Amino acid sequence: MNTTSIRKRALVTGGGGGIGSAICRQLAVDGFDVIVHANRHLEAAHAVVDAIQAAGGQAQALAFDITDATATATALEALLAQGPIQVLVNNAGIHDDAIFPGMQLGQWQRVIDVSLNGFFHVTQPLMMPMIRTRWGRIINITSVAAVAGNRGQVNYAAAKGALHSATKSLALEVASRGITVNAVAPGVIATSMSQDSFDAPTIAKLVPMQRAGRPEEVADLVSFLASERAAYISGQVISINGAMI
Repeated sequence: MNTTSIRKRALVTGGGGGIGSAICRQLAVDGFDVIVHANRHLEAAHAVVDAIQAAGGQAQALAFDITDATATATALEALLAQGPIQVLVNNAGIHDDAIFPGMQLGQWQRVIDVSLNGFFHVTQPLMMPMIRTRWGRIINITSVAAVAGNRGQVNYAAAKGALHSATKSLALEVASRGITVNAVAPGVIATSMSQDSFDAPTIAKLVPMQRAGRPEEVADLVSFLASERAAYISGQVISINGAMI
């Protein structure tokens, strides 16, 4: 199947958040039809869609719980009825921090369920339609915590670290099919989530560049990995962290 003349579609999970919304807006600028996923915060996804459409792009919002295998399969089946999804950005993730001796089972399970089980629930059904087109980009948004570790985030680091291994293994399986699989591991990025955890003095101490990254900087990297220019880059974990590590 020749996809060069067909407008490609991109699905971004957690697309209404700080990093996710920047990725959605940039992929729309790049010419993709963007599906902005949300779970409970559908209004945020609709706001991203409105901004994309106001700028002349194409987008739609879609809500489903990626930890629910049945609900996810139903939502994706409806999307796939309209054609393959050829760019998938697995961006959805949650924090539920605690030092490990005091971590509750539910905290462990919730974080693993969203980042890791959610990756499987969303990615696996999209694979065969993507393979048949012989073109695809899978980009997993992980974290510096998965590369270097972080106190109070054993669950989060475990989930995102597992995605690094999954990225490398899946890249091997689909390399001959024109599909690349990469992970992007951000450090401290200026979002509403990070503002509660990192004040300016802390950022200056942690980050050699002495500033938080911008969501748009992460989106620029994702944009490149989703493009034809990145066709020979696969199975990589690419950090974007202001020289933290």
